[in-house]
Amino acid sequence: MIFTAENILLIGSILLFVSIVVSKTGYRFGVPTLLLFLFVGMIFGSDGFGLQFNDTGDAQFIGMVALSIILFSGGMDTKYKEIKPIIAPGIVLSTFGVFFTALFTGLFIFFLSGMSWTNIHLPITTSLLLAATMSSTDSASVFAILRSQKMNLKENLRPMLELESGSNDPMAFMLTIVLIQFIESSGMGAGQIALSFVTQFVVGGVAGYIFGKLVIFIVNKINMANASLYPILVLSFVFFTFAITDAMKGNGYLAVYIAGILVGNNRMMYRKEISSFMDGFSWLFQIIMFLTLGLLVNPHELLTIAPVAILIGVFMIILGRPLSVFLCLLPFRKISLNAKHFVSWVGLRGAVPIIFATYPVMHDVPGADVIFNIVFFITILSLVIQGTSISFVAKLLHLSTPLKEEGNQFGVELPEELNTHLFEITVNDAMLKHGNTLKYMSVPQGTLVMLVKRGKQFLIPNGSLVLHIDDVLLLISEQEKAISDEAVQKVHVEMHTDTEN
Repeated sequence: MIFTAENILLIGSILLFVSIVVSKTGYRFGVPTLLLFLFVGMIFGSDGFGLQFNDTGDAQFIGMVALSIILFSGGMDTKYKEIKPIIAPGIVLSTFGVFFTALFTGLFIFFLSGMSWTNIHLPITTSLLLAATMSSTDSASVFAILRSQKMNLKENLRPMLELESGSNDPMAFMLTIVLIQFIESSGMGAGQIALSFVTQFVVGGVAGYIFGKLVIFIVNKINMANASLYPILVLSFVFFTFAITDAMKGNGYLAVYIAGILVGNNRMMYRKEISSFMDGFSWLFQIIMFLTLGLLVNPHELLTIAPVAILIGVFMIILGRPLSVFLCLLPFRKISLNAKHFVSWVGLRGAVPIIFATYPVMHDVPGADVIFNIVFFITILSLVIQGTSISFVAKLLHLSTPLKEEGNQFGVELPEELNTHLFEITVNDAMLKHGNTLKYMSVPQGTLVMLVKRGKQFLIPNGSLVLHIDDVLLLISEQEKAISDEAVQKVHVEMHTDTEN
């Protein structure tokens, strides 16, 4: 069966439904949801139920659109105050870490190519190209897996890993494109290579900053009758940013990620609504992207390259990635040995390497089919081995702590423009010592009790409402900045102390 205009909605809806149902089941057993999306595509593909999809160009376009949305959404969720302490090691990992991974892995692939028992025989440039396509950690996989795990990581590891995965795709993309150009032109000068790298980084960074500031300004100034149009406006800017940056020979992936960071860290109208929209859209395109790539591959072809792919994948997990991480983090002595081991382990491959592996196919690079199949196999290997064991490794290295719940038990959110913040306090014995109603309690100036939760009941407070032990009070504060745990404790102490006096 092939995709046609008549059946694409039917087939697409079935694939989406099956993927979501399967992912819910797999999540209970710790299987990465993105891996399951990939498997669903393979099951329904040419070697499974017979759906025919073999257009590499379409797959590349879908991947480009999906990665733009995923990186922008990931940038919005990246808080500057979290990445500020680890921005230096994060950037080093996303640049030099990618380069070293590609170099070490490429040399190992070339070494294997010289063996008589292997079925791949790649020259050094093609070996390096194969390594370059999978030299970056996958942002979609890292964002999805880290944020779905019920744990919190010590030593600012989560923001560092997210910063690395969100910003290292441009380096891998540039290495891939430069090596393809090098092979096609039978060699490039060092000056041309350096100019290409500088142009991609500088134009991408500047364009991301300018367009990020521009979308913030427009959203805050424009007045549209329907608030639902604001997220769509931002989405149009995401695609515009990528397209214009790419047309100026810059790196579009870097540009949309930087624009996302700016949008997520500046005051903007309807930011919560925009964030929710982008998050949902990001998940939709992650599913579509992984399904598409699963349909594109012919699983029977993976068997022929499996032995070599396993050796390359194990080398990357055990030696290539760790060696690169330890070299890059050598100057950062405050990062513990356990943290370095964990960063080494979270070298997740995913859709990005597979998308990059389509570029050699599109350019008819000799050995491109071998490159695509090896990258696909290693992606599955990485998600199975590393993706399913992140929680276990974090606990083994004593780097995980219980995840602090975000939001509040009341499900109440306030617009950011109000410059107010919500927090909770649980009523205890001491607070009821001299009276069991709110009028006997001294709530700090600028703070009001909005709601009271008692079991499953929600009560509207007034001065005569009788409070019970373990009631949860939802308070609203006028503070300029988000109230910290210490500030909440101070309010608790003030209320406690006043009842004693």
